[in-house]
Amino acid sequence: MDIIKMFLEEFEQEAQTTRKMLAIVPTEKFDWQPHPKSMTVKALASHIAELPTWITYAVTTDELDFGTEPYTPKELKTNTELMAFFETSLEDGRSHLATAKEEILPEPWVLRNGEQIYSTFTKGSLIRHTLSQIIHHRAQLGVFLRLLDIPIPGSYGPSADDTNF
Repeated sequence: MDIIKMFLEEFEQEAQTTRKMLAIVPTEKFDWQPHPKSMTVKALASHIAELPTWITYAVTTDELDFGTEPYTPKELKTNTELMAFFETSLEDGRSHLATAKEEILPEPWVLRNGEQIYSTFTKGSLIRHTLSQIIHHRAQLGVFLRLLDIPIPGSYGPSADDTNF
């Protein structure tokens, strides 16, 4: 079984759906949030756009340590910048996944902040987790956009806004 090929196929399928969702994020709503504890539309959308690079982390590193590499969100001002960032992240993740060897998949990978360990994965499970994170946060974004009365594209079939089904 070619696990890398399977991951690549899912990566491409989810990229198409994610691209449709990010494309409809209105720049003028970047600062909107449904609740004070929620991310803003911009923070959520930019996080979704950066997530493909976590596949690069999975196949090229053994850990991510926020103690030595602090998280700095990408500053985006427009939907055009958001889409360009997503496409760059997508190509980064895709190219690294396409050249990865299956032998690395069982190797350990750690997410930490100095001595505090947040999560431990195998590299293969981090790839799977990254795809799940993209799907999860994309669904959150769909709820945000629905609350803004923005028609939602279908993900795995038609949405309530698709009238041609």
